[in-house]
Amino acid sequence: MSAQTATRPHTHRPTRAPRSPWIGVGLGAAIVAALFLVDRFLPSLFTASLPSRAQDGLTLALSVLIEALPFVILGVLLSIVVQVWLPADVIHRWLPKRAWARRAVLSLLGMLIPVCECGNVPFARGLMMRGLAPAEALTFLIAAPIVNPIVILTTHAAFGFDDGILVARLIGGYLIANLIGWIYSRHPSPDSLLTQRFIDTCDRVTHEHGTPVRRSLTQFLVELRAVMPALVIGSALAGAVQVLVPRDVLLAIGSNPVLSILAMMALAMTVAICSNVDAFFALSFASTFSSGALVAFLLVGPLVDVKMLALMRTTFTTRTLAGIVGVVVFAAFAIGIGVNVFV
Repeated sequence: MSAQTATRPHTHRPTRAPRSPWIGVGLGAAIVAALFLVDRFLPSLFTASLPSRAQDGLTLALSVLIEALPFVILGVLLSIVVQVWLPADVIHRWLPKRAWARRAVLSLLGMLIPVCECGNVPFARGLMMRGLAPAEALTFLIAAPIVNPIVILTTHAAFGFDDGILVARLIGGYLIANLIGWIYSRHPSPDSLLTQRFIDTCDRVTHEHGTPVRRSLTQFLVELRAVMPALVIGSALAGAVQVLVPRDVLLAIGSNPVLSILAMMALAMTVAICSNVDAFFALSFASTFSSGALVAFLLVGPLVDVKMLALMRTTFTTRTLAGIVGVVVFAAFAIGIGVNVFV
């Protein structure tokens, strides 16, 4: 079955061989080797010793994991509600018929779901299993981490309406989500945006039998098995990158109106802070970086940080994610420049 509809058959792509567990081992070994090489050949780059940085990296990785885990579980539970307990046609009856209007409404759905970006991934998977097109699910997935009641409140608490940061974040996130939805709605083969493993999961869920309770328990395990390895890997990468990239290098270019935007976007992709609290982290840079740079940070982080990309990789192909990153980074840079010039 297609991930877009529960009734229209499609031709499967060739099934890929399962990935070797040695890939994860190799990635970990590469991170450890990078730490030793930097410590050996660039000892003055960091003020802290290698053991201290390694401990900091582990602490950061665990903090990201612990912070994200409750939202992932909540997202899985919401996904089960959509897949198992809602009537099959209820979502389609609620949404407009026109494609652009459907995406516009879906990009505001995050206002009703106080879940950060981690929990939105399993929820978006559930929407596709119930018949939403990949482009429609992407529109929700990109907008929800920003157009979210908790995120709005925390961003207002951090910045108020100063320098247009809150307004630029909300409008920018909404526009980026709808731009991505429009781009991928024109794709000639929507199923090719998805991983074969996710398509197989859609088939399995479509033909799942049993009581709603049994189906809920089965789907809970399926979703956790899909997203938890990605969450662990994404958290580990976030911790490793933060101890490999000197923070002083980013701060040194904070006064440049263009380079500061690039620096804050790079920082947003690596620190992997939950969108519910990232505004307070950005506030600590307010005296050093321009308003446009802060807006770019607040747009890029919730959408394409390393943790989010690892979670999205459970559903979307690498090529799809590369396109999403390109659109988000380009749009966030343009919005940041606009804020610096006009606000």
